[in-house]
Amino acid sequence: MQNNESTVLFNELGLPAPILQAIENMGFTQPTPIQAQSIPALLEGNDILGEAQTGTGKTAAFGLPLLAKLDANVRETQMLVVCPTRELAIQVADALADFAKQIKGMKVATVYGGQSYTPQIRDLRAGPQVVVGTPGRLMDHIDKGRLKLSNLKACVLDEADEMLNMGFLEDIEWILKHVPSETQMAFFSATMPPAIRKVTQQFLKSPVHVKIASVKANNANISQRAWRVNRIGKTTGLERLAETLDYDAMIVFVRTRNDTLILAEHLLSKGHPAAALNGDMNQGDRERIVDQLKNGKVSILIATDVVARGLDVPRISHVINYDLPTDAESYVHRIGRTGRAGRSGEAILFANGREMRSLFRLERATDGKIETFNMPDAKQLGQVRMERMQAQLKATLDSQELDNYREVVAQFMQGNEWSAEDLAVALLFQQQLKQPLFPKNDPVDNGRDRNNGRDRQNTRGRRDDRVNDRGGRRGGERAERGARGDRAPRRNEGDFDTFRFEVGREHGVGPGDIVGAVANEINIDSSNIGHIKLFDQHAYVDLPKGMPKPLFQKLQQVAIRGRKTSPSIASSKEVSLAASSDRRTPRGDRGSNARRERRPFN
Repeated sequence: MQNNESTVLFNELGLPAPILQAIENMGFTQPTPIQAQSIPALLEGNDILGEAQTGTGKTAAFGLPLLAKLDANVRETQMLVVCPTRELAIQVADALADFAKQIKGMKVATVYGGQSYTPQIRDLRAGPQVVVGTPGRLMDHIDKGRLKLSNLKACVLDEADEMLNMGFLEDIEWILKHVPSETQMAFFSATMPPAIRKVTQQFLKSPVHVKIASVKANNANISQRAWRVNRIGKTTGLERLAETLDYDAMIVFVRTRNDTLILAEHLLSKGHPAAALNGDMNQGDRERIVDQLKNGKVSILIATDVVARGLDVPRISHVINYDLPTDAESYVHRIGRTGRAGRSGEAILFANGREMRSLFRLERATDGKIETFNMPDAKQLGQVRMERMQAQLKATLDSQELDNYREVVAQFMQGNEWSAEDLAVALLFQQQLKQPLFPKNDPVDNGRDRNNGRDRQNTRGRRDDRVNDRGGRRGGERAERGARGDRAPRRNEGDFDTFRFEVGREHGVGPGDIVGAVANEINIDSSNIGHIKLFDQHAYVDLPKGMPKPLFQKLQQVAIRGRKTSPSIASSKEVSLAASSDRRTPRGDRGSNARRERRPFN
């Protein structure tokens, strides 16, 4: 079929008046490419094999024409939609209900795991014409006779490749074998792996193949930028973006469910409206959080890949890859949460030195350019805070009745012989304590290559040019010290205490992450951080002896890669036992020599 979406309008596709009225009320007039090609084919009764990426309008592509063919007077299931996740099932059901608003008597039911059977059984007994669900729960209802498919007119597989990736192939085949042979079929998938092709050959009858909008075209309106993580660490970097970006809402992708909770809690403690979304949460909480994201009560969603797949919230203007995905396809799905259906968006990646090399692969997958950028520094952050405070003060002066407060100010000035300027300065100081207008300077990246990190292709095998975990050039530093004829002074072990941090290799933590987080949180020069011994589940970090109690309390707030570290002083015996139990050299040991003279706390 030829792509003629540039000239076709919805009212020219043959849809009935009630559906046209519904989509007109929703503000839709012109179909997307997948809709322009799929709707006529489905109205004609053809099976459809749709190959299109997330965010291209597939729900309307199958929903509008198939709803038009259902009989609202028959209280039996006539349309079945199978989705890989609960979130996508809820989203599809909501969209179909909106499309059917003008069709009297049309009901849509949703069934999925993680929710009580009671409301689902009640909904199915009510005789919905449309049922949307996930494979496992659909199978259960079909097997128990609660969901009858004898009068099914249409069956849709949405995100078929994702169901394959999640191990649902056998479940899909089981469901399709219970579908009447005369049922009209529509399969939609972002990719077409061999297993999905085999299923289509088995269950589809002479399907019309509609292939639309490659990944490259879909992501053309999404700008992509990458920040090479430095010593301030990822968590501080995310805080700065939350303060300085002009965003409506953002999704921050992390690797684990636990990370979603820790990072969301941390951002909330800093005053940002954040929430976690992960597979361990019950369905009611997940639905509530998505609703809060839609209505503006939450603006930063910390999520894992699976639960955010299929999430379509117009407010999402930014996607932050706090942790990089393992493959390009996951990256494409992530950034597809923004810039959907013609909207623009921005994707930002956090990458360490080694991860910067993978950006070429992501650029090829999206046919886009990933530009590197520098995170706003402490001075720039302070300037943003000043401008924001000035705007808030102006708004207060313009909109509030302040006569009573003027009298209080006059009393303060008279009773204490303060000037108006002195009082204003004192109040301003108190106001900015939680978010200082003059943040402490960032740790210095000694020797770190601040280029884009992807220009090392010709340095393989050149030992002097290899970059270590701390960002310095190992061989180059040795050569430079040798040329000067001086060596770094040996560390005095008595000047340091060893702290145990509850993060390690298995959490994806490197020495640079620890240095950046500690230096930033307690305002210590990174050169005064001693040995770092990294193990699977924990790390030992040498810090100057005699840490004051307030500083130790600040140290307890250190989070690395979104994970609480819970630092505690370790005994020498504990460190020795840990070292002897790990026969390999702990990765990330910074060596026995300090690069600068290190001093204990005074």
